[in-house]
Amino acid sequence: MRFSSPAVGHRPRALVRSAAIAAAALLISGPLAASAHAEPATPDLPAELIAAIQRDLKISPADYVARADLAQQVAAFATTAQRQFPNVFAGAWLNEAGKAVVALSDGADLDKARKAVQDAGFVAKDVAKSETTLRSEKNAFQTWLKDQPAEVAKAVRGVAIDTVNNTIAVRVEKAGLPMPGFVDPAQVVVMPVPPTGNEDTTLQTATAIAGEGPRALAAGDGFASVAGRMQLRCSLGFNGTDGSGNVVNITAGHCNPNIPATGGANSPGAFELIGSDTVGSQVGSFQKSILGAQDYSIIAINDASHDRFTNNAVRVPNAAPVAVTGVAIPVVGAPVCKSGSRTGFSCGVVNAVDQTVQVGERIMTQTFSANICALPGDSGGPIVTGTLALGISSASSVADYPICEIPNLIGLITGNAPQLFAQPVSTVLSDNPGLRVRTN
Repeated sequence: MRFSSPAVGHRPRALVRSAAIAAAALLISGPLAASAHAEPATPDLPAELIAAIQRDLKISPADYVARADLAQQVAAFATTAQRQFPNVFAGAWLNEAGKAVVALSDGADLDKARKAVQDAGFVAKDVAKSETTLRSEKNAFQTWLKDQPAEVAKAVRGVAIDTVNNTIAVRVEKAGLPMPGFVDPAQVVVMPVPPTGNEDTTLQTATAIAGEGPRALAAGDGFASVAGRMQLRCSLGFNGTDGSGNVVNITAGHCNPNIPATGGANSPGAFELIGSDTVGSQVGSFQKSILGAQDYSIIAINDASHDRFTNNAVRVPNAAPVAVTGVAIPVVGAPVCKSGSRTGFSCGVVNAVDQTVQVGERIMTQTFSANICALPGDSGGPIVTGTLALGISSASSVADYPICEIPNLIGLITGNAPQLFAQPVSTVLSDNPGLRVRTN
């Protein structure tokens, strides 16, 4: 996570305005209400995850899994509806009551589209603009921006379709920038750039412990990446296999301390962490790292460590895991939980998808965000929805706080909840044919 570490005596800066940070759905930001649909049997989830679900989402574990499943159902429906009803389809999401909503605008095939929505068991909502129209407005804004003075262009941090509000939202660094007439002033969101930094740390080297065998390593466990004297502390992402069947781990791109050397003889190594600050044995090396519009790494696991990565587990370090059963795509309103080696499990809801956000000097695209706190050391860790692999932790709006309790408390008082920006796993898989997340 491009996090900055808090300096001694540093006074935490003001929180990002999370109610506005969600460029794709500004209304989905708080704890979830009780759902109207029937709950399935309680799923097999670890105690640490159940505690986070109840604490952060205020729903039962069974409802958490049910909503996650419903989100993927409406996502699949939306994919079909985009093709069948391009003139009227206007987006889909889960509302705060946990119901699936499909927006429809006026136009040809509206009645057919409404019947399809209702037959699927979803709520149809009438809106003014189709998704096609909104995408045209987004493209028009990007064209307009190219002709603006440098001071305006540099201060615009991104634009996205706000599905829930049926408009486009523009993210800016400061208020008062000129905007084209078709941009609703209420949807011009002032958002400071998420803090940047790295996972730099000073780690000890472990000594051999007699009689101790190698332990399995899962998503959420800590690891150290090492290139010469540079060491970064991150969290392992999802275990998987590449197109040749080799054992890999999928984590964050910025967890690689020397991207230009990746894949060569001097490629940075990945080492297990014993405790929080002691480097153990090397388990692999960075095979591929992307840091720019996307943020992911593929770590090739060495032969001696293969068996340690043949699990489909996500966990808090040294605790019982949740087993990953598949891969999901981000859906606004879906409940999600992240695990990280520093802050463990914490949960929230997706409040923006397919968005643009500036992190330092780079622009990340196709990201999603959720109202979740994460801190340095959580980078690269897994984000799940239900028991499905969803994302990789990338950047946080509150990375300069020492503990999550502080921004979480401020969020309760002000409504300015922390935001976690993430790399969708589905995008990583589509960019790397044959790459798979382990599900058995």
